[in-house]
Amino acid sequence: MLSVLLVMQFSSSHKRDKQDCYYLLPDSESPAAKEGQRRHEELWHKQASEVASQKHTDLPGVSLQRKKPRFNKYALTGAILASTNSILLGYDIGVMSGAILYIRDNLNITSIQVEVLVGSLNVCSLIGSLAAGKTSDCIGRRYTIVLAAATFLLGALLMGLAPSFLFLMAGRVVSGIGVGYSLMIAPVYTTEISPAMTRGFLSSLPEVFINFGILLGYISNYALSGLPEHINWRLMLGLAALPAIAVAFGVIAMPESPRWLVMKGRFADAKQALIKTSDSVEEAEFRLNEMTRTIADLGHAASSNNWQGQGVWKELLLRPSRPLRRILIAAIGVNFFMQASGNDAVVYYSPEVFKDAGINSKKQLVGVTVIMGIAKTSFVLISALYLDHFGRRPLLMLGSTGMAVSLAVLGLGSKYLDQSDIKPAWAIALCVIAVCAAVSFFSIGLGPITWVYSSEIFPTKFRAQGSSLAISVNRLVSGIVAMSFLSISRAVTFGGMFFILSGITAVGTVFFYFFLPETKGKSLEDIGLLFEDKAHDNHTLDRPITLI
Repeated sequence: MLSVLLVMQFSSSHKRDKQDCYYLLPDSESPAAKEGQRRHEELWHKQASEVASQKHTDLPGVSLQRKKPRFNKYALTGAILASTNSILLGYDIGVMSGAILYIRDNLNITSIQVEVLVGSLNVCSLIGSLAAGKTSDCIGRRYTIVLAAATFLLGALLMGLAPSFLFLMAGRVVSGIGVGYSLMIAPVYTTEISPAMTRGFLSSLPEVFINFGILLGYISNYALSGLPEHINWRLMLGLAALPAIAVAFGVIAMPESPRWLVMKGRFADAKQALIKTSDSVEEAEFRLNEMTRTIADLGHAASSNNWQGQGVWKELLLRPSRPLRRILIAAIGVNFFMQASGNDAVVYYSPEVFKDAGINSKKQLVGVTVIMGIAKTSFVLISALYLDHFGRRPLLMLGSTGMAVSLAVLGLGSKYLDQSDIKPAWAIALCVIAVCAAVSFFSIGLGPITWVYSSEIFPTKFRAQGSSLAISVNRLVSGIVAMSFLSISRAVTFGGMFFILSGITAVGTVFFYFFLPETKGKSLEDIGLLFEDKAHDNHTLDRPITLI
């Protein structure tokens, strides 16, 4: 890994030429692009060999021998603790799918109220995700994680003690704000503390924990379903307070994001954080030099305690450079299609889908969702483990293509059952398998990679608030889909709805192919080069802010 870091040092100190600014989209497979990439790599290795033969003091003890990437225990612990917040969203998604069966009967609410109750958390999380970017730039990544946990703790207590529908809605609103904070800050924090060679796995942990939370929610539904109706759903929702308490205490052991510390001008603290999350002091010094070099072009104001993210929204929305505009399109696009694919709605309303398919027992409905949760969690673990090996694009293309096909099969099965007076067992089994396949393919591709990709492609100055904007789109689309899923399904049947979702996912696959370059193994400081192009090389070199 240190050899890769050494090579990256020379790439950042070397003056960028036209070969250095390329657009890694599908056309990069052309012979000319390959030749440019080959020449560029040869230049890197030549410089690395020259400097390695000299007695230098910048990186004493650095060897050009390639080392197998390994996980730094502090980076791994910090990523796990930050991602624990994501259990709260996953648990809510899983537990609400079963709890709503009992809430509907106990509180006598209508189908419209069910949609509002389920979708309100996602819509309200829009508030949290929009506010999280500015908040984390002001108070730091670590304390924003604490704020997210505290907000969700309050919401979980309100829901668990809710005596009425309005009280329950109030808890959902508060929990939604906490979820919004969590979804934005967990991947950003994890991305900023992770070494490049293990960043894919560590940054995908939020999705792993979301799926683990969904599975816990399903298990909670199954375990508590035998209790009286006025007690079971309150316990199901109230238990979400436990992970929030664990996160609040665990944050004491977490290092602050070194990149945020550098932006605040706290270089000594940044070095200490990097020493913890690096394999050696030399590597920590190298990473610190990389960060300070890239931030130097921002001027003094962007590297002092007075910096609180001012001016970022204006540059993001009103006058973005061409590379930054491409980054925005990629980040917002992948977040849009993640939720427009309907995964959250399928998980929320899977009991309704299975009930329509012919499974009538509440216990059986909850049991089938447990099977779905196990499949979903298993595949997200597989994806996370191989994300740094295969890269983002191959897994994303595989996952979205498989999901589109699975949703189409689910649509066919649902249509057949809808038009059949007798519900044959094979058709019901087909629907169950298709749902499990759809959520499994989601867990391979869109699930983990959306969080990884949207948090790593933004330049340092724009990362928190850029990710905040992208995740706000994510939550808005999720809320709209969740709050309209049942209504649209009643109008066009469940089968018709799944055909629509399949078509949207297919369009998303085409979008990913053309607009999302590969980022595997690249430092955060170098990823900006992927969104440059030759035609605007001179223009972007005049605006180095976009490459940070």
